[in-house]
Amino acid sequence: MPRVIDYKGQRVGVFVDVQNMYYSAKNVYGKKVNFANILRTARGERTLIRAIAYGIRAEATKEHTFFDALEAIGFEVKVKDIQIFAGGAKKGDWDIGIAMDAIETAPKLDVIVLISGDGDFVPLVEHLRRALGCKVEVMSFGKSTAGKLKESADVFTDMDADSRKYLIGKDAV
Repeated sequence: MPRVIDYKGQRVGVFVDVQNMYYSAKNVYGKKVNFANILRTARGERTLIRAIAYGIRAEATKEHTFFDALEAIGFEVKVKDIQIFAGGAKKGDWDIGIAMDAIETAPKLDVIVLISGDGDFVPLVEHLRRALGCKVEVMSFGKSTAGKLKESADVFTDMDADSRKYLIGKDAV
């Protein structure tokens, strides 16, 4: 008899690399991301324990409204300022912050859903699976996702397959 998985009983945590999703949608489709639909898909029928969106504050005033919108749809929002170096180079990422939160939250979760295509997360995914016993799912736009990240996940959801669902904008491809 096939084993039946009780998805409703699973505890899930969702960790979103906002910048990665923003630039993937912008560069591949010229559109914005529908974070509400991403959260709905990531959660599914499971019990949502925590959903965190990690963003970078540049200098735009629209960002405050954007971060408020993320909170309104159910995300805890963590924001840090962009770093501007002496030569004018800019940097902003949450890789270590996402990793630390996922590792610290893992004992309370059955499933971790990482929303990013960044290959830098491969060691995190492997650690969460091997050492902490969590099922790890990755959701992102496949065209801009590292192959090793797709391979390391228990489940990879290619948002390119239903891009209209995950994009905002007229004629969202």
